[in-house]
Amino acid sequence: MLLRALFLSLSLCLLRFVVSEIQLGSRLVVGESTLWVSKNEDFALGFFNVPDLPNRFSIGIRFNSQSIPSDERRVVWVAGAGVSVSDNSSYFELSPDGDLVLFDSSLGVPVWTSKMNRFSVSSALLRDDGNLVLLRGEEEVVWESFDTPADTLLPNQKLKAFEMLRAASESSRSSYYSLHMEGSGKLELRWESNITFWSTGNEAVKREKKIGAVLTPEGALSLVEQDLMMKPVWSVFGEDHNDTVKFRFLRLDTDGNLRMYSFHEGSRTWRPVWQAVENQCRVFATCGSQVCSFNGSASPQCSCPYNTFASASNTKCLAPYQKLGCKSGFSMVTFKNMELYGIYPANDSVISPVSSQRCKKMCLDDSSCTAVTYKNDGNPQCLVKLTRYVSGYSDPSLSSVSYVKTCSDPMAVDPSKGDVVVNVTKKSRSVCLPCLVGATSTTFVLFLALQVAVLVYIYRRKKKEAVKRAERFSKGTNPKGVIVFSVDEIKEMTNDFEDNIGPQMFKGVMSENELVAVKEMEARSTEERKFRSSAAKIGTMHHKNLAKLEGYCCERGRRFLVYEYAKNGSLLDHAEKLTWRKRADTCLSVAKALFYLHSECREFVSHGSLNCGNILLGEDLEAKLTEYGFGSCAADKDVEDFGKMVLTLVTGRYEEEVVSEWVYREWTEGRGENVVDTKLEGGFDVEELERVLRISFWCVQVDERLRPSMGEVVKVLEGTLSVDPPPPPCVCARSSPSNSSGSGQSLCESVRE
Repeated sequence: MLLRALFLSLSLCLLRFVVSEIQLGSRLVVGESTLWVSKNEDFALGFFNVPDLPNRFSIGIRFNSQSIPSDERRVVWVAGAGVSVSDNSSYFELSPDGDLVLFDSSLGVPVWTSKMNRFSVSSALLRDDGNLVLLRGEEEVVWESFDTPADTLLPNQKLKAFEMLRAASESSRSSYYSLHMEGSGKLELRWESNITFWSTGNEAVKREKKIGAVLTPEGALSLVEQDLMMKPVWSVFGEDHNDTVKFRFLRLDTDGNLRMYSFHEGSRTWRPVWQAVENQCRVFATCGSQVCSFNGSASPQCSCPYNTFASASNTKCLAPYQKLGCKSGFSMVTFKNMELYGIYPANDSVISPVSSQRCKKMCLDDSSCTAVTYKNDGNPQCLVKLTRYVSGYSDPSLSSVSYVKTCSDPMAVDPSKGDVVVNVTKKSRSVCLPCLVGATSTTFVLFLALQVAVLVYIYRRKKKEAVKRAERFSKGTNPKGVIVFSVDEIKEMTNDFEDNIGPQMFKGVMSENELVAVKEMEARSTEERKFRSSAAKIGTMHHKNLAKLEGYCCERGRRFLVYEYAKNGSLLDHAEKLTWRKRADTCLSVAKALFYLHSECREFVSHGSLNCGNILLGEDLEAKLTEYGFGSCAADKDVEDFGKMVLTLVTGRYEEEVVSEWVYREWTEGRGENVVDTKLEGGFDVEELERVLRISFWCVQVDERLRPSMGEVVKVLEGTLSVDPPPPPCVCARSSPSNSSGSGQSLCESVRE
């Protein structure tokens, strides 16, 4: 599914306008299926359906020539990097003041503009080369689509210094892959903006003059001086270079590879004639957290080599090593002709020079190491991975060897190995009577002895458990898991719930003056057996942003959770006093905690009821999440709740539900700073605010498929992953805050209608 390359909606073909000039006030409406077409009819501008989202529409330029089949008319430019609208009466307009505007009628505001209303624009024109331009007078170009590429370059379109292409995403979220035109004169393919896995590598282009990239009509990708079409300083050529080909384009595909395409008249299809990375497995993270290899059809194949010695339930193909739960120590499993690298995060440390045995031993001795790759191409190197999210590729030509850490505990017999063959030797059928009597007597005596032993064991165990129950409250800690308290013990611990430190949360004291936070849960929220099971499981979880569960109470129809004590109580106690930095740090800490629950536990764990009231603040106001693990929702519900929490922290509206429609409207109209809590008195980072608002709008999308994963949220908040402008969140709400504008009708009502 390619946003710029899939089939266009059939509605695009219903009606076309061939115009040499687009006048002020001209409009394309979603429901009317009209087009603006270039004079030679090779290109058309119009609305098309977003893949997998039939009720969302983007505006873009596509090939339109009658010689190209309708299902091969690829999209080459999209306004606003894929911003979409949701209503049949939404429109794209060259406004009377000369601005290109994409207007979402369900929201009632523009969601993208060219911002050219101050440049005395007189008309627009879709040129024969596919370039949409705004003109002042008859010839002066003040804006052009060629200057704002999405994932595609057309012939003679330049990618200027410090500009980039970003690959389309299959899930309508920001793609990890981008192509950068560096100021030094290099083209670089990157993953998450900081991992470069391909570059032009030409030192000769490093000069003072700015270098740009251009696709030539003859089928070459060249680096030339940006302001002059002089002799190229670097070029690569398509296999049909200089052949008579009418249509070409260069695109950064969703798989992260950069390819040049030509339209083949004979087969009437697009054919790749050059690609930057010949071996697709060399494109960073092609297989996510799996290993890439080529199958018989020369296409990349993703597999999980760890399945040979790891649990079959390891569906994410994470490196099997975990610090906890291994009793017999660890060993290193060898994989020849394989290179591995960490991807979350992608920060392998390199140690050189070193031997392969030393490389393997360093990982065994390091409790954080999950795997290593040893390479020796004249410079022996040990690449150390500190994350279970490991990717890589294998090929018989590779000389590198990878070692993956795994637990040495014995595994159950694999039934797929076949039946065990037993050799039975035939004996004489004669019976020895004395032997039979002796054996019977011995068996009877052993049976009586076993019965006595069992009774003694049961008696001693009951006595021991009684002593434990009597001493449990005074001992305070339980190294084997969470402590089970009675209601009376909870009352004594909290001095009959005297010190309230948050919503239904109380300060308590265990033995040796150990402070705890006691949270009362609604008894109806979880059935008793499930509550006990969840509490026992949660007691084994460890993360710096999760409040550690010390014990619980499930008695007399009441439920209590006993957590490690956080000095500053609940977030709600200090929310209005928190600086912007602390609020942003809290968002990141909570995101990391949710990412841990969703992806790094042995099995998926949801929170289910995230809000500001179940976030505790430690001594340095670091956030610690409580009440996790008792919900049974899907990950996207936690993501939505997280987005709402972020908007609450940004706006400071803790006593009311933040209406994201209002926040989104302020943001789209250029007044994003107005939504920030006035108590901060302007003390916030504008760039960080933009990033935080964008990701929060993605999180609260009504369509769950649009919501990001918590891993992506963490990267955006850390600033290592860019995020595209989001579509309207359309969160259902009957009314807006007192200072919001517009009608109180819910945007969701418009969508549903």
